[in-house]
Amino acid sequence: MGAPPADAADITAEARLRLVKIDAVPAAAAAVVRREMSACGGRAVIGGAKDQASGCLLVGTIADFRRLCERLVSAPHGLDRAAAEIGRALRDFDTPLSGALSCGSRTLPLGERTLVMGVINATADSFSGDGLGGDIAAMIARGEAMATAGADLLDLGGESTRPGADPVDSHSEIARVVPVIEGLRRRVAAPISIDTYKPEVARAALDAGASVINDISGLRADPEMAALAAARGAPVVVMHMQGTPKTMQQAPDYDDLLGEIASSLRDSVELAERAGVPRHQVVIDPGFGFGKTVNHNLEIVRRLRELKSLGQPVLLGPSRKSTIGRVLDLPPQERLEGTLAVLALAVANGVDIVRVHDVAAAVRALRMADAVVRGWAGD
Repeated sequence: MGAPPADAADITAEARLRLVKIDAVPAAAAAVVRREMSACGGRAVIGGAKDQASGCLLVGTIADFRRLCERLVSAPHGLDRAAAEIGRALRDFDTPLSGALSCGSRTLPLGERTLVMGVINATADSFSGDGLGGDIAAMIARGEAMATAGADLLDLGGESTRPGADPVDSHSEIARVVPVIEGLRRRVAAPISIDTYKPEVARAALDAGASVINDISGLRADPEMAALAAARGAPVVVMHMQGTPKTMQQAPDYDDLLGEIASSLRDSVELAERAGVPRHQVVIDPGFGFGKTVNHNLEIVRRLRELKSLGQPVLLGPSRKSTIGRVLDLPPQERLEGTLAVLALAVANGVDIVRVHDVAAAVRALRMADAVVRGWAGD
């Protein structure tokens, strides 16, 4: 309409509704928050029993929340800290991601398009049926083919993390992945990620030429992992998982699925940051298929954008997972269409990186989804 920028910004702030949930709020503090939110034009709902710490759900426009934060700065019960957290979460949620991941000598731009991570399983018992065991030449060839098909980075794992899988010792894991990394490093330009929660495996992989650490434990399995990532300047992917691969599918249960995932991922980001990993080098992964039921996984995709409030790049790995098999009643090798459907929805809901087995098809699907969601630079 050609309205003045200041007017456009004001009406945007007054028109956009946001819902913010605060956990474990003392009863007295919750009463103050509800009163102040009402005074600012919004509404608050307090859960839990009277006089007990509880959750507090706030509903209002962006402008309402700005007014609330200004009022809470001088409020009692430590609500100045809540005001800072609310402001940061809203800012991160509404700010488009930018910057880049520094992966050794390569950088991967963030926010321009959805990045593709190609999966290479150096195991014989992969759930997806693509484990290549000890066939080093076949794994290197697969990595080359993925890079040619458009993979932005390659993720190599030497231990199966399928439900019920037993762990393997570090020496066996190192023996599986290092020769593949060394071979790929000579043949592809794409950065290589090591999928492990063991610092000794990650160290050997980085020495061989990997430049990214993908830790399914969210840096919780061993405190040395965060320090290693910091010392080597490696970006780290931190994932949420309930339990371990051996136990994670034994009746997974949540009171607040996205709230618990977000809280766990926030803790992992802080673990990395305290160890010296720059915050912008930490990617978060909600752990599709790791300690979740089918409906949990579907809800994660539906609500994926909520994780943008953490201010980190978001990775999702739904490729060939059992959730797709359950919905479509298909074996792993026939789950491509289901995977692509989930990927397109993930792009619509703000994903930044996807982890896939079928790179060529994923690249085409994501290019189309990105054109719709992010815009197209063509004629």
